[in-house]
Amino acid sequence: MQIAFHIGANCTDEDRLIKSLLKNADVFLKEQIAVPGPGRYRKLIRETIAALKGAKPADDTRNILLDTIVENDNIGRVVLSNGNFICIPPRIFDHGLLYSQAGPKARALRQLFPKDDITLFMGIRNPATFLQETFLRSNAKTIDEYLGIMRATEIQWSDMIRRIREDAPDVALTVWCNEDAPLLWEQIMREISGVNPDTPIVGGLDMLATIISRDGMQLLHTKLQSQPPQSAADMHEMIAEIWETHALDDQVEDEINQPELDPALLEQMTEMYDADVAKIASMHGVKLLLPFD
Repeated sequence: MQIAFHIGANCTDEDRLIKSLLKNADVFLKEQIAVPGPGRYRKLIRETIAALKGAKPADDTRNILLDTIVENDNIGRVVLSNGNFICIPPRIFDHGLLYSQAGPKARALRQLFPKDDITLFMGIRNPATFLQETFLRSNAKTIDEYLGIMRATEIQWSDMIRRIREDAPDVALTVWCNEDAPLLWEQIMREISGVNPDTPIVGGLDMLATIISRDGMQLLHTKLQSQPPQSAADMHEMIAEIWETHALDDQVEDEINQPELDPALLEQMTEMYDADVAKIASMHGVKLLLPFD
């Protein structure tokens, strides 16, 4: 069995990915791909992992879980999603690390499904905007309190990914930048579902529709009908042109309004993010999705 698990990160797609995938559930099912509703597995997997406390599960745990999660027996791939799988926002910087539980959670998931082919999928985002958005969902009074012993400039996604790879070395990761998601949305859907490349799917523009005006979306649909793109890069170019001229400014620009995140720090964090993404691209066992690629 192939198990594709979208694990976040927090404050990236806000469950849009699973909603887009569920629009195609019947289409996927024809190719033996199951996309169960989150209510069937989020609490179940979370409570099972918590109850085990790192111990090895009983031999029949895997079959019991899959029998509960998947209704159809003739399934070769299961797609799951939980943006809070690693932890909830208030605990992201526990123990002086970005997602200190990332490695243990990946290892626990591998233990639940020991003989299955597991791939983790994750969107990341600029640490500056990520820090503000997750801070606003915490109970901390200041960003310094929220970070604890960490510094804002120590937030590195590559370090978290390295720890996942160390704790679950046979679990592959597919990663993308949330800033690129409107361009990559259909590709992300296809990667996580494993659907045949020639199978038509819907929802590939769902993320773009949240940041583009209605006129812009209508123009894009017109162009797609009159000038069908011949490649993913062509599609990205077409979307980028519409994005540039019809973006909804209040949806595209992340306004940073926390006094602790001054312009100099934001610039430094953004430069570090660019370098970190380049590092992730070279990591073994990690597939980085990039537009125009």
